[in-house]
Amino acid sequence: MTIRNPAEWGAAHFKSWSHGLAEAGHAIAPPAQERAALEPTVRRIRSDDLRDALRKGLHDFMACRTDVLFIALIYPLVGLLLAEVVFGENALHLLFPLASGFVLIGPFAAVGLYEMSRRRERGDRVSWADAFAVARSPAFGAILAMGAILTAVFLLWLVAAQLIYMATLAPLAPEGWSAFAHALFTTRAGWAMIVLGISVGFLFAVLALAISVVSFPLLMDRRVGVATAIRTSVRATLKNPEPMALWGLIVAGGLLLGSLPAFVGLVIVMPVLGHATWHLYRRLIPD
Repeated sequence: MTIRNPAEWGAAHFKSWSHGLAEAGHAIAPPAQERAALEPTVRRIRSDDLRDALRKGLHDFMACRTDVLFIALIYPLVGLLLAEVVFGENALHLLFPLASGFVLIGPFAAVGLYEMSRRRERGDRVSWADAFAVARSPAFGAILAMGAILTAVFLLWLVAAQLIYMATLAPLAPEGWSAFAHALFTTRAGWAMIVLGISVGFLFAVLALAISVVSFPLLMDRRVGVATAIRTSVRATLKNPEPMALWGLIVAGGLLLGSLPAFVGLVIVMPVLGHATWHLYRRLIPD
């Protein structure tokens, strides 16, 4: 083994990085002549397929428990941090929108779990480090772009939640947890905020589910672009409206239960749902 001079070392790494950027660009927007050939087939599924995906997700979680818990601890800590910010800034009305944001950005946060399930599916040995192997994927640029889209949806949801608060409960100016809870549940403005918040939040959740339920696993599994991944995800949702609606309820219910108490349950809920999403993708998109 010889030691290369700095120029040789820099040239070699520049070539590697350039290739990586080119692959990322291709993943974000593949050439026009390839797009038609890249459109994946979408299957019809049933509720039994959801149960099978959850069962396999639980098996993945149990098989990689120590590794997955190490990663999943990030989410409860982030949740607690968000709650502390809300209480500290007297912005209690944003606690629910922030907590429910896990539904919107969860598919992006779980890409490492998809990678672990993918490797385990192939029969490879899996460790926590494999969750970060996504960063070396040719599709990493597309994955980041898709994550940016979900983040934008999440930020728009926060803006909508703030506008709903300003139009309903803000004129009452409740300060502190007790006053806020009393105004929220005992006044017309409070109930208007609840109904509007749930209704608008539901629309954001449907949008996030439709564009992301298949997108991230597909980007990791095949050489497609973001637009193709989103189209395929929407097609899968429209082709399976009832199973996808049930899946959305499972995800929302699981994350709600996992958020109590103090987001600790997300240590289990997040990885199980993340692994299950990979297996749901396998059900929806044939090899």
